[in-house]
Amino acid sequence: MILTVTPNPSLDRTYEVPSLDRGEVVRATGERVDPGGKGVNVSRAVTAAGRRTVAVLPLGGAPGALVADLLDAQGIEVAPVPVAGATRSNIALAEADGILTKINAPGPELSAAEQELLLETVRRQSRGADWIACCGSLPRGLAPSWYAALVARAHAAGVRIALDTSGPALREALRERPDVVKPNAEELAGVVGRPLATVGDALKAAEELRELGARAVLASLGADGQLLVDDAGTWFGTARVDAVRSNVGAGDASLAGFLVAGGGPQALASAVAHGAAAVRLPGSVMPTPADLDPAAVTVTAEVPVDLALREPVS
Repeated sequence: MILTVTPNPSLDRTYEVPSLDRGEVVRATGERVDPGGKGVNVSRAVTAAGRRTVAVLPLGGAPGALVADLLDAQGIEVAPVPVAGATRSNIALAEADGILTKINAPGPELSAAEQELLLETVRRQSRGADWIACCGSLPRGLAPSWYAALVARAHAAGVRIALDTSGPALREALRERPDVVKPNAEELAGVVGRPLATVGDALKAAEELRELGARAVLASLGADGQLLVDDAGTWFGTARVDAVRSNVGAGDASLAGFLVAGGGPQALASAVAHGAAAVRLPGSVMPTPADLDPAAVTVTAEVPVDLALREPVS
């Protein structure tokens, strides 16, 4: 079982539009309403892969009730933490050329009692879990050290933990040695404090995260591929993708693919296949096994360090 923790979940509305013209009436050609948040997406992808998952998340107000209903309809077990504030609602505008514009609300502020209840719910639900995946931004009220406390509690319970967050929360958590962290190129650059222009730059940054405490780093480099750096070595994975429909949740699908496969280069191949499948689907739809194309995935120990990133991070 994979337990996911989403401290700041959302109700996500995705509109497909021909183009986004400021000040004009834009008519959508498609619309989706999905339960959102990075951990929620991981649970959705794990369920789509045929594995059991439990989603721990604070929920409040009408949006929170709808998130729970949507997850239940998808067969996902929810361990809700009731909070006084309303769960946030986010909007994504997906243009025909693949450009995505996202508007993310801040979310409710959690009280000290709600914060402790969230940690206690994770502890209670983690019995028998293969992984705990802690994902996304922290809501108002939670200090950057909150993820570090969660990693420490998970390890005390003997459970492996994967972390997908950024900024101070990521830095704080590294000292507790999470089993895997999944930054993108921008988040890598933020931790090491310098631009990333090549795959080699990203590799050096991932190695520095390991020096800071991460036991393994699964780094998403967008269209350029993914890196895995752990005790056993370094691998680079890519996939052929003919057309991108939406990249909402693609990184979360990748993390789910990694976790269901266990670890190592075979898990990297699974992560790349899940991410590539996700970008071909509308909104934040998570791929099923039928959507995967393992033959389109290449994983190698030869990292192209001189390859320029198509989207360099400054």
